[in-house]
Amino acid sequence: MNNQQFKFWCENYFTSENRVSQALVMGIVNVTPDSFSDGGQYNELPKALAHALRLVDEGADIIDVGGESVRPGAMPVSEQEELDRVIPFIERLRQESDICISIDTTKPAVMKEAINAGAGLINDISALQEDKALSVAASTDCAICLMHMQGTPNTMQDNPHYGDVIDEINEFLKQRIEACVAAGIKRERLIVDPGFGFGKKVEHNLQLTNQLSRFSIHQRPILLGVSRKTTIGKVLNKNIDERLIGGLVLTTIAMEQGLGIIRTHDVADTKQVVTMMQAVNKSWSDTNKMGA
Repeated sequence: MNNQQFKFWCENYFTSENRVSQALVMGIVNVTPDSFSDGGQYNELPKALAHALRLVDEGADIIDVGGESVRPGAMPVSEQEELDRVIPFIERLRQESDICISIDTTKPAVMKEAINAGAGLINDISALQEDKALSVAASTDCAICLMHMQGTPNTMQDNPHYGDVIDEINEFLKQRIEACVAAGIKRERLIVDPGFGFGKKVEHNLQLTNQLSRFSIHQRPILLGVSRKTTIGKVLNKNIDERLIGGLVLTTIAMEQGLGIIRTHDVADTKQVVTMMQAVNKSWSDTNKMGA
């Protein structure tokens, strides 16, 4: 899927009655030395490029590149350092593939340069709250993912609390969508992410997965990243490299509730889940049509 095809997918997502058939897989490439799962593995350009192309071969519809770790307790990096990490990668990947590229950043300058280099999606964990982020996003025609996070990466796991976690996330997303529209960004360009693991305890993450369909109130595609997250480790008592099955179970539950984009480190395995879910869903739809 290239950038234009992804934009069309995003704009027309809610015109389809069968959204399971439209679910996409987003492969993660962290060009950082300190990300929680794969930090340091792909912070050299040749390794990062080879990994991204491998994810494309495994079935990724989107490649999400990040140049700043957002693990719990992470400290911010400078704008220039982040640019130096992500822009050469985007330029080289664009030379090798027409895959849709997502830039995972909160910094407006990085968003702008990444789009100029070939990215087609802004994936912002701060939901365009940084100064000038709205105006930069409005100046492009790319898709934008707005994520909920309580606090910052450095503070988000310092005893997060909610009254009703779903209601509070939905209210935040509603306000950010309204801010985007007021800034001149078409609603059809937007994607929402409830922010699994970002300023949330285990019970919050399980609740938002179990009730993911409630985020459909915004009539926008839902993105979810559960891959190798701490919640899985705590529930199953597993280390980071042992959390695949737990992540696939959460993916299946989320897909049943209309998940649009699955963000994952493990593309090949996740793609099998998506393909199997889509086959079962198609069989059910075909049976209903025959009985109509």
